Amino acid sequence: MNSVLLLIIGIPLIEIFLFIKVGSYLGAFNTISLILITAFIGVMYARYEGFNTIRSGMSQMMKNEIPIYEMISGAALAFAALLLILPGFATDLIGFLLIFPPTRKIFMKKFSNKYTSDTKVKNNFIDGEYEDRDENNK
Repeated sequence: MNSVLLLIIGIPLIEIFLFIKVGSYLGAFNTISLILITAFIGVMYARYEGFNTIRSGMSQMMKNEIPIYEMISGAALAFAALLLILPGFATDLIGFLLIFPPTRKIFMKKFSNKYTSDTKVKNNFIDGEYEDRDENNK
């Protein structure tokens, strides 16, 4: 719970700080234009990468394979597009890093390593016998 609260407070503070610094260097109009341009370019590139992911997933399904990577990659692209639509430079940076396939693979590997090590399946089996009983055979 504390990390969620920290994100809710921290991300807008970082964005405001970056707005002030970039705005003082570039000016208000150029800063707003830069935010709109990064959002537009990011969403267009996310759309392009999304179509590539769909195409790759379709080819996996044609081979009768489950497109797990493509499904996770599609979710990451949707999240990246959301980050790019939100105004801000820090969220744009994270969104652009998620859009590009090499950095997306790095994020996905870090994320999957974090959660696969915690959720190991233990194979505990109980041997036994059972008897199928009908109501007529009491």
